[in-house]
Amino acid sequence: MAISDWPREERPREKLLKSGPGGLSDAEILAVFIRTGVKGRTALDLARMLLEKFGSITRILRSEPEDFCQIVGLGLGKYVQLQAVLELSQRHLRESIQGQDVLKNSAATREYLRARLRNYKNEVFSCLFLDSQHRVLAVEELFHGTIDGAPVYPREVVKRCLHNNAAAVIFAHNHPSGMAEPSQADIAITKRLISALNTIEVRVLDHLVVGEMEVISLAERGLI
Repeated sequence: MAISDWPREERPREKLLKSGPGGLSDAEILAVFIRTGVKGRTALDLARMLLEKFGSITRILRSEPEDFCQIVGLGLGKYVQLQAVLELSQRHLRESIQGQDVLKNSAATREYLRARLRNYKNEVFSCLFLDSQHRVLAVEELFHGTIDGAPVYPREVVKRCLHNNAAAVIFAHNHPSGMAEPSQADIAITKRLISALNTIEVRVLDHLVVGEMEVISLAERGLI
């Protein structure tokens, strides 16, 4: 039976309009995105197949196009649209911290960095460049590495701080393993960066480690 033949109160789109997106299951949210099914399968059927194949929304978003398109009815067009939705959400979160004191809005800052970094399969080292009021001037992904590390060069960080005229910075990087616990290498490179940036009077406010489910602050741990 097509979704259009279901009682109106059971259709994902109508449920969303009536009760808001929070009341929908993962499969129903995906069905709203997919919109239409194929012969013998509704959009909700396709959504459930995606969840069964990949195990979670996060893993669907991380999927490679060839894996995503293995499900009949979900071609490259849908994959591109899904990636666009992911990018839209990240830009929305970035706008929520733009022009604000990121220390006073730390929850939004962490959510933005988590959304931006957690889906990478390799380690990515990023930096928020801030003005003297701790407002975001720029966000840059400075170094890309492998699944278990990324080379970080203090000299390059100094150059980008000068380029962005930053008064302070917050560093962030992801752990592709999903575990956010800082390593000794994370602590060591943070101390090297603090030392390098002291020479140009740029403060390091924090270094955030992004995992699958949490973001850990080195500053809150007393590690910097």
